[in-house]
Amino acid sequence: MPRIDYYFSTISPYAYLGHGTLLDVARDTGAQVAFRPVRIFELFDANGAVPLNQRAPARQRYRVVELKRWRDARGVALNIKPRHFPTDPGLADRCAIALVAAGHDPAGYVASAFRALWAEDRDIADVDVVAGLLDEAGFDATSIIKAAGQPPSHATYADNTAAAIAADLPGLPGYVLDDEPFWGQDRLEALQGALESGRPPYGRE
Repeated sequence: MPRIDYYFSTISPYAYLGHGTLLDVARDTGAQVAFRPVRIFELFDANGAVPLNQRAPARQRYRVVELKRWRDARGVALNIKPRHFPTDPGLADRCAIALVAAGHDPAGYVASAFRALWAEDRDIADVDVVAGLLDEAGFDATSIIKAAGQPPSHATYADNTAAAIAADLPGLPGYVLDDEPFWGQDRLEALQGALESGRPPYGRE
C-alpha cells in the first residue's frame, strides 16, 4: 500500500481546502495517509517563507484571490478573514498527534478543527473549543488533550517539522510520496496522477 506523508497545520487555509480532496485521492488509489502536523512557523523560518503579515502587499492581495478561487473549486465553506486568525494551532495539532499515537483515525477531527477556524469563527487555541471538537468526533477529550500536552506529543510535533524541512517543503500543506514532495493543495491532482501511474518518483537533484 502506498503511503502519503501528510504535513499540515490546522491554521493553514490551504490545508483545509485540500483536506477532503486528499482523503478522496487516498481512497480512490488505495493509499494510506500518515497525518503529520507541523510547526508551521518553524518550517517557514527554515525554508524561506514568511508569515502572512510580513509578505508584500501584492502577495497578500493575491492570496485573497487564490482563497476565493479554490474555495469555489473545492466547494468548501471558508471565511477569508476569520475572527480568530492568526491563532496558536499547537493544541489542535498535537491532539491529532495524540489521536494517531492512540491508534485512532484523526481525519474527521482534523476536518472539524479546520472548519472551526476557517468556517465557524471558533478559536482552536481555546481548550474548550478543542475539547468540543474531540467530543463531537467521538473521542475522549480529556485523555486526548492530556496526551497532547505530554512530552511524546511535543517530540512528534518537532520530528514532523524536521521531516517536512528535510523534504524541502516551503510551506503547508505538503504531501510526500516515495520521497517526492508535492507542495500545496493545488498539487493534489499531480499526486493522484503519480499514484495511479505508479511511475518512479521524481528526484530533487
